[in-house]
Amino acid sequence: MKIAIFGAGAVGGYFGVRLHQAGHDVTFIARGAHLEAMRHDGLRVESALGDVHLSSLDAVADPSEVGPVDLVLFLVKLQDTKAAARSLMPLLGADTGVASFQNGIDGWRLIGEAIGTGRVFGGSAYIFADVKAPGVIRHRGTLARLVFGELEGRRSKRVVSLAEALGDAGVDHEVVDDVHVRTWEKFVLLSATSGVTSLTRLSVGEILASDECAALLRDALEETTRVGKRECPALPADTGARQFAFARSLPAGMRSSMLDDLERGKPLELDFLSGTVARLGHRHGVETPVHETIFRALSPYARGRHPAA
Repeated sequence: MKIAIFGAGAVGGYFGVRLHQAGHDVTFIARGAHLEAMRHDGLRVESALGDVHLSSLDAVADPSEVGPVDLVLFLVKLQDTKAAARSLMPLLGADTGVASFQNGIDGWRLIGEAIGTGRVFGGSAYIFADVKAPGVIRHRGTLARLVFGELEGRRSKRVVSLAEALGDAGVDHEVVDDVHVRTWEKFVLLSATSGVTSLTRLSVGEILASDECAALLRDALEETTRVGKRECPALPADTGARQFAFARSLPAGMRSSMLDDLERGKPLELDFLSGTVARLGHRHGVETPVHETIFRALSPYARGRHPAA
């Protein structure tokens, strides 16, 4: 397959490398120092599932240099989605699909507004990774899984083709017919862990080691679950409890990507995580005091480094 990784940061870079290793024609679309490092020195992945160095790869900033592809894996930060989606057109052939593996619950809608909803299908990426240095991706732990499916639940050719490509690459994956539910299940976990780790500046293990912080995480999980039930009635009522148990199974040093961005002075996905929980809670009359506090406390950092810095 000819595949474009649009947003080849930690997550996109990791899965792009695995697909490249399997022999697929992969182009990495990135920017800044990370792109320059890939162009000069290739891309390295440090992972318990196998280290790799791609010394030769196609890495560009401008999608018009690539041309139409079979599939786009879209992994840009949520705050950049609208602008990035408008630049997708050169990658789109008659049958090109765009798979959104972004955080949050708004990605595929925003992409669809720019290129047409019929082009887009949804998914969730389960992986803990960061850009250790430009051109170097650090994969923490062994979890590296993609869950995806068509928005209306059918098994399309493009979904099957992606599953086959991931199978070639040895990537853990699952095709689902309830992608809305599965996205909300991840959002329950992500909104809570991103918010609480960033608010406390602690790893998941450090949070769970404190009774008070663990209770804060549990409350955040339950708030998103209650909001999710209003938006997605099929979401299981015990999602918060199950995700809290899952958090306990993670390596103690696990951190959220939002905490990494906060400490590096980068813009945060805050508005699309705790901000979204708080707004939807207000719409549905569901109280969300933890997420409202997270949103207010971190709002001075949302656009990048603290304004007083």
